[in-house]
Amino acid sequence: MTKIKSILAREILDSRGNPTVEADVTLENAAFGRAAVPSGASTGEHEALELRDDDKSRYLGKGVRQAVANINDKIVPALSGIDAADQSAVDKVMLDLDGTDNKGNLGANAVLAVSLASAQAAAAAAGQPLFRHLGGATANVLPVPMANVINGGAHSDAPIDFQEFMIMPKGFDTFSEGLRAITEIFHALKTVLKKKGLSTAVGDEGGFAPALGSVEEALESILSATSDAGYEAGKQIFFALDVASSEFYDAEKQRYVFKKSTGDELTAAELVSFYDELTGKYPIVSIEDGCDENDWDGWK
Repeated sequence: MTKIKSILAREILDSRGNPTVEADVTLENAAFGRAAVPSGASTGEHEALELRDDDKSRYLGKGVRQAVANINDKIVPALSGIDAADQSAVDKVMLDLDGTDNKGNLGANAVLAVSLASAQAAAAAAGQPLFRHLGGATANVLPVPMANVINGGAHSDAPIDFQEFMIMPKGFDTFSEGLRAITEIFHALKTVLKKKGLSTAVGDEGGFAPALGSVEEALESILSATSDAGYEAGKQIFFALDVASSEFYDAEKQRYVFKKSTGDELTAAELVSFYDELTGKYPIVSIEDGCDENDWDGWK
């Protein structure tokens, strides 16, 4: 009854106005699932391959017609009749069909769209929310959300080299309490920026994109907003950074060049020392992509 009956893929637009893949999966019992694939503004060369058409006459080369065709022409016959309730089996069929480490033949965007939609359909067939279907009967814990409140790097035109400044409501008993804290701090941050005479326009991911002078000024602004909203940084609210350092790493110089802000050129050791300084001043509990993806000496 939960065998896959039909799959249909299409090209849609994402929140950035770029094409992406959406897939519908219908099971023999008429249960239905739909999913669309997200896309990052900054992606690493070792990540799973997002298949784009590279036809500059359409959507600046970002069309996904080939990925859609791979679903409709290749994945559909391979998955027809497969039990959607067995997520591992569904994924294995597609991975075997692709045959590469980075999903470069079918496209990771094609594989993920179908995988997600199949999971949604299986959950619908079982009459369960997706988290229960995937997590099982004992699933009762939600992860602490990380909310991107200031956008820099590739996510905005703001003169800040770090890409994401996030807040994490770790000191709460429920997800809803943490979410409330996030929204209240976000609105308080808007007021903080307005008082500084800065823009409250938002970047790619919904965080503010003001013309702040430095990483420290961004963190100080968030610190002020946390206090103004009535929360305590370091006990209830913690900070996280997605540095996306590959975006400003100069491989020839082997330096991290703060080209959007100060112009400073740091070695990996100097950059790590900067992180150490920041974590000593602010309640930072997570730093993502702190060194370039190929800077193995830096990661040591």
